[in-house]
Amino acid sequence: MTAPAPKICFLYIAQTHQILHSLPIAIELARNWPQFDVHLAATSQAHLDYIDDALGKLGAAPLTRKLLGPKWLREIRPGRATTPPKAAMLIANARTLARYDAVVTPERTTALLRRLRVKRPKLVYTQHGAGDRGGPFEPRLGLFDLVMAAGPKQRDRMVESGLVAPENCAMVGYPKFDIVEALSPEPKNPFSDQRPIVLYNPHFDPKLSSWPRWGIEVLERFAADDRYNLIFAPHVRLFDQAGAPDLGPLERFGDHPRIHIDLGGPAAIDMTYTRVADVYLGDVSSQIYEFLRKPKPAIFLNAHQVDWVGDESYRHWRYGPVLDHVQALPDAVASAMASHGEYLAEQRAGFASSFDLQPRSSSLRAAEAIAVRLGGQPVP
Repeated sequence: MTAPAPKICFLYIAQTHQILHSLPIAIELARNWPQFDVHLAATSQAHLDYIDDALGKLGAAPLTRKLLGPKWLREIRPGRATTPPKAAMLIANARTLARYDAVVTPERTTALLRRLRVKRPKLVYTQHGAGDRGGPFEPRLGLFDLVMAAGPKQRDRMVESGLVAPENCAMVGYPKFDIVEALSPEPKNPFSDQRPIVLYNPHFDPKLSSWPRWGIEVLERFAADDRYNLIFAPHVRLFDQAGAPDLGPLERFGDHPRIHIDLGGPAAIDMTYTRVADVYLGDVSSQIYEFLRKPKPAIFLNAHQVDWVGDESYRHWRYGPVLDHVQALPDAVASAMASHGEYLAEQRAGFASSFDLQPRSSSLRAAEAIAVRLGGQPVP
């Protein structure tokens, strides 16, 4: 009697932006290790629709899609939230997930399965960014059987801090980079003119983000200056649960010819904006590293008067001028563009330590790490 094929679940319980960090791994795993039964499970039909659209561009793979229930829980959405509560969905689906041999996730809340006495599946954390912020380096990492690192920076910080055992850490590169050109071959410029484009990309954490204190003023200053176009594409979690009072202040910029607002659409997550923008303006988001795939000028906003020099959680602030106020905007953009050469070496060094990119695709390396952990063979 033939043993059933080991089942692997790629789980999507968070916002859409995390899908692209593990979907290319699922595709490579399904294509190259047919002995595994690879499933994609999401808590939102919109997520499955997004996956279907992506697969249409990336090519076929033997993948099984699954919408997790219950329906009533899927419909609990505070504000503009695109997904139901993560912990509640994990609790509701613990028995289903316990039947898999591995659960692969780009977020850390899934570690809750261990607290729910789900012991059978290997838990695999792919990460969903390669930034410097200290928050992601936390004890839940130790509950995963395999943790991926985009490059030596992540690997060394996780291992040296004792959060992840060396044998449970696989440095694989950045799978998202493998697919962005296929998803958006020529990223669309949202503006019709040739003004330089600034991407304002504040983080969602109010304790770290420039948005609560300075965000509206940033938009006002660019609205009043005709030298630049501005894309306002914050971290998708910033407005994910926003209500009318949060969105109201943005309405006056909605029809501005030099300001484009995207609070979480496809272009905000597939690197369209980091590719078309000429200058990055932000605080602590890991998207600075996606922007620096091609070195370009960057500016950082220190809205909380952080003593950041020498702090590894703010390493990226060495890649451009750091502003302690926004009165200088957008004059600071011209200065950053003129002085970019002074930061170029730091940008290149930071990118190299963040991403271990090799001729073999990151997605294939990550898939191989999962396959080998489950008893499969490396790709010849």
